[in-house]
Amino acid sequence: MELFWWSLTVILFAVGLIGTVLPVFPGTIIILAGALLHRIMLGPQKSVGWGTITILVLLTLAAYALDFISGYFGARYFGATKWGMFGTLLGAMMGVFFGIAGLFVGPVIGAIAGEFIAGKQMIDAGRAGWGSLLGSLGAMIGKLGIALVMISIFFLTVRAPF
Repeated sequence: MELFWWSLTVILFAVGLIGTVLPVFPGTIIILAGALLHRIMLGPQKSVGWGTITILVLLTLAAYALDFISGYFGARYFGATKWGMFGTLLGAMMGVFFGIAGLFVGPVIGAIAGEFIAGKQMIDAGRAGWGSLLGSLGAMIGKLGIALVMISIFFLTVRAPF
């Protein structure tokens, strides 16, 4: 039975890694769920401790914070006004409800709309939108890094099954 729980944990980790790159699945949450399931089903003798689970929870929260603020900082770096940055944050929150396209398109549309509200021309609005898109892509890379760190922490702290 132990082999089954190990296999399920590894499968959840793989799905979680895919979910960090293709936001169809909540990647870091699935990785955290795999570690929690492993801990609950195999017990403290054969799995990770609660300290490790706490670290994984904090890394999961950091990944989602990175996801929401990355577009904001990307737009800011490319010269967005306060309206453009507010539009980026609002677009990111709204984009969550529209799947993979919404996560990338929402902040861009929000940044461009915010810049138009601030009275900027199309070139400046497009620059802010471009910054938002680059920030979102940077967040995806950052979330992948966090997910790999989470999996590494798990495998470094858990005892080998064999």
